[in-house]
Amino acid sequence: MTLSSQVYSHLSLDEFLQLPETKPASEYINGRIYQKPMPQGKHSRIQTELSSKINQLGTSQKIALALTELRCTFAGRSLVPDIAVFEWSRLPTDEDGEIANRFESYPDWTIEILSPDQAPNRVINKIIFCINHGTKLGWFIDPNDKSVLVFQPNQLPVVKYDTDILTVLDVLGEWQIKAADIFSWLKVK
Repeated sequence: MTLSSQVYSHLSLDEFLQLPETKPASEYINGRIYQKPMPQGKHSRIQTELSSKINQLGTSQKIALALTELRCTFAGRSLVPDIAVFEWSRLPTDEDGEIANRFESYPDWTIEILSPDQAPNRVINKIIFCINHGTKLGWFIDPNDKSVLVFQPNQLPVVKYDTDILTVLDVLGEWQIKAADIFSWLKVK
């Protein structure tokens, strides 16, 4: 098993942000640079479908926006969640009123999808960091286990399977999605 590559560095966060972007993206965590693994089929399918479902509701009502592989820099780290969801009122804009290029804040909802080459605890640690710095909701999706670990502030995480209804951002109102809905997207025959 290959874990995401780690480059020990003495760079500051500002110096890291001046480096050219990598493919796949690199993240800055506790003074170290980690390159995310290249997404594979299951990861990509879930990421595409889930962000699309969130945006179908969120953008039409201008209540939330899901962005994939968006760099979020805050609290001394620079993270790239698989899906970062921002409530519409928190979207940073430039002087023209367009969405900003740089997001220097935590997402309201961070979603990570475990890839075969990722260390689960490192991914979970990213979600916990986000929750501890303002994020309202975190999901850790494990395609192999067909489970979603749900994180919320001041609560223990909860594992959801099958027909369990998943917690979503409050601004998304009555929208409901089950763990089984997410994993049904993996079937192509």
